[in-house]
Amino acid sequence: MNARGVPDSGCTPTSHINLDGVEVRRDGRIEPFLHAHPILSSAAAHWSGVVLEDYAAPACVIARHEHIENFVHVVLEGCVRYEVSTGGKMASFRASRGTTFVLPRGTIDEIRWSGPTRRLAAAIHPRLLVNALEETAGESAIELTEHWNVSDPNIVSVLLAMRTDLAAGSPVGRLYGEALANALAVYLLKRYAAKPQTPKVYRGGLPRYRLNRVLDYITENLSGDLALSQLAAVVGMSPHYFAELFRQSTGSAPHQYVLLRRIEHAKERLRDPTRSVTEAGFDAGFQNPSHFARVFRKLVGISPSAFRSEEPAVPSATRRARLIAGGP
Repeated sequence: MNARGVPDSGCTPTSHINLDGVEVRRDGRIEPFLHAHPILSSAAAHWSGVVLEDYAAPACVIARHEHIENFVHVVLEGCVRYEVSTGGKMASFRASRGTTFVLPRGTIDEIRWSGPTRRLAAAIHPRLLVNALEETAGESAIELTEHWNVSDPNIVSVLLAMRTDLAAGSPVGRLYGEALANALAVYLLKRYAAKPQTPKVYRGGLPRYRLNRVLDYITENLSGDLALSQLAAVVGMSPHYFAELFRQSTGSAPHQYVLLRRIEHAKERLRDPTRSVTEAGFDAGFQNPSHFARVFRKLVGISPSAFRSEEPAVPSATRRARLIAGGP
């Protein structure tokens, strides 16, 4: 803790934890949780420590399996009965929109679904839970408690936001998805951990030197795929406290700030007649031209091409001078 009461964990950048999909151990083999191909998956987005999959599944039996990661599951559509066999016991439930499972890694079960459903399933690596808060940073693992057939609107809303980001092409890259994953981890620590955690509340924002350090880092790496854990490590904090104090300091969540900075950077590049529209988007960190055009139109009100035609071209020498001066 520093003089301003800001947590100082001495965090260093953590290695990226990549999950290839929602997988289980079945008959000694690692297999997909469901053999149906997901409608949408975050595997290609490379969110660290979590993977989300969106399924439309018929009536089926999900054969006996062991969860190798912590598991969260939400029913989006379908009102059907299902039977769960776990821990030597059998239970029967009725699922409807919002029915939620929270299962710790190591849970062994078999499920029989009597009808079709649409579901979201997420696998959560133990390190995501451990690294979420300063209070848990020294733990070797966090144990979640097993919950079947609960209703939890908070989990539903976070998973839906993650799916929406994927469906939109993740315009800010990994940053927003990982911020949502961290929010989910913090909520699980508070609500479903065997030893519930209550995060401390810190106010006043980041100290100026830390804020400047992370803002400089964002500027220098704007064209890269920034991650929440990277930004938090720059100032030696857990992702949860960094995101909260950054918002207090800037008025924006980290992903919102980065997106707005990329739009401003793209505007500068569009004023340069030597850069194409596609190059302007790439230079600003947008890896997909169609995503760049869609986000630019949404935030600026016109397309990148229209912006270029309306804005006077700025000669390279003048543009460099403006950049040095810190102007638009």
